[in-house]
Amino acid sequence: MFMILMGTVVIAGIVGYLSEQTGFTHNGYLQSIIICVGGAFLFYFLRIMFGISFGPPGLDAVLSSIGALIIVPTHWRK
Repeated sequence: MFMILMGTVVIAGIVGYLSEQTGFTHNGYLQSIIICVGGAFLFYFLRIMFGISFGPPGLDAVLSSIGALIIVPTHWRK
């Protein structure tokens, strides 16, 4: 379980960095990485507590990171 958690954080950080690098978001590198890691943590704990999953843990990390990047910044933007 601990290795899955660490892998989730690493994958979420990479997704956050790549989203800024490619221009998918314009939040800033650190902000995008924090948003991705937060979304990945949330989905990781949902997976443990309730068994909700899209597939392997890596796929869950990528999808939850992208979902957090879409939901969080657009929620606060006017």
